[in-house]
Amino acid sequence: MSFPLPSTSSTSSTPESTEDPTKRAEQARALCLRLLTARARTRAELEGRLATRGYPDDISAQVLDRLTEVGLIDDEDFAEQWVRSRRDNAGKGKRALAAELRTKGLGNEVITAALAGIDAAAERARAEQLVRDKLRREKLGDPGDRDTENKVARRLVGMLARRGYSQSMALDIVTTELVNERERRKV
Repeated sequence: MSFPLPSTSSTSSTPESTEDPTKRAEQARALCLRLLTARARTRAELEGRLATRGYPDDISAQVLDRLTEVGLIDDEDFAEQWVRSRRDNAGKGKRALAAELRTKGLGNEVITAALAGIDAAAERARAEQLVRDKLRREKLGDPGDRDTENKVARRLVGMLARRGYSQSMALDIVTTELVNERERRKV
């Protein structure tokens, strides 16, 4: 059985001035809980949503402080889970992950701590795996066909660049993996 959630809209043009602050705080809490039910969110994301709904800063801060206190908002944990998920599922590199976390409103200290577990060797290994997976589905043409090979190489380097890997690393990996794939296909 489900119960209707409190409405966050009001018929008044200035809801915060005419409504009871306790009621507004309860509505803000209900909105945050509804958003957190869908997926984990950062404090900054929730602040933004509350601001767009017209909740005053003092009510927002009070509600968010309480949710942080009880462990429903944890930016450090969010960042660690985000990095793990996006690396495993989307193959993102450190640069792309840092940019995504910044858009979620996280500070540099939290981002640095979340990315600390990714070393250069692990990042390179993930990029190599991505290229190998893509290469298995590519048509390479004849061994002397440089045009096809260059097109494939450009696509693969671009794919890695969009995922946040450095251009030099991407070019090195693609070159090496193209040679390995040609050797594998000879056998």
